[in-house]
Amino acid sequence: MGRRWLVTGCSSGLGRALATAAARAGDQVAVTARKLASLEDLVQAWPGQITPIAMELRDAHQCEEAVRTAADRMGGIDVLVNNAGSGLFGTVEEVSDAELRDQIETLLVGPWRLARLVLPSMRAQGGGHIVNISSLAGRMAFPGLASYVAGKHALEGMCQALAAEVAPFGVRVTAVEPGVFATRYGSALAEAAHRLPDYAEATGEMLGGFRAMEDNEEYGRPEDFADGVLAIVASDAPTPLRVPIGEDAYAYLEAVEQAAREEFAAARTLARPQA
Repeated sequence: MGRRWLVTGCSSGLGRALATAAARAGDQVAVTARKLASLEDLVQAWPGQITPIAMELRDAHQCEEAVRTAADRMGGIDVLVNNAGSGLFGTVEEVSDAELRDQIETLLVGPWRLARLVLPSMRAQGGGHIVNISSLAGRMAFPGLASYVAGKHALEGMCQALAAEVAPFGVRVTAVEPGVFATRYGSALAEAAHRLPDYAEATGEMLGGFRAMEDNEEYGRPEDFADGVLAIVASDAPTPLRVPIGEDAYAYLEAVEQAAREEFAAARTLARPQA
């Protein structure tokens, strides 16, 4: 039997590519988006394999209905992919309490809620896989993406605790850290309502880079990301908790790990009592 997937955020980008790849592999896929109309072509392309579900990630009732509908239509859920999300561009000083709460609700509370909703059935069936789509921002920081970085760091912390909690039930947990892919992330990136000109020099180049992401041939193909996730889910070998996807992701994160080692060494020297 093929796997039964619930993939959130499939109106475009990485989620759509993953849903297509899973359907092409013969699996059943429940796909979510805020508007059902954005999923019509997926349904038409893969009749009988794609179940479209309207869901707003920040709405607890809609999340409950989405999990119930997916399980009813497919007879269960083997793989949950928390892919839906959004980004907010703004420094710590610029982002309001309300904007911060909205970002954390999307990046952490929504995926946490969906994991909680699928776990009873995964525990009962003796297995499953929860894949949370994180980011390079889950392990490094970008100026101007303070709230997004905070949300992704929190998501990876949740993954680490969850993996230890559910391993005895045969449930696997993976935090996928995509590199830079040609998606609508940059063009859809919202900005904090109150921007301060003082930060223009520190963040302007970063914002411009994000805006140029869509359809840029220099960036990774969403189809390659999808192939990577399918390989992770299909693997019988023990899966690392964090799996970067994309050569650029490995290059960035190797530099991050080296900087962390240097920082650790410097901190030990600073904190050690002087003889």
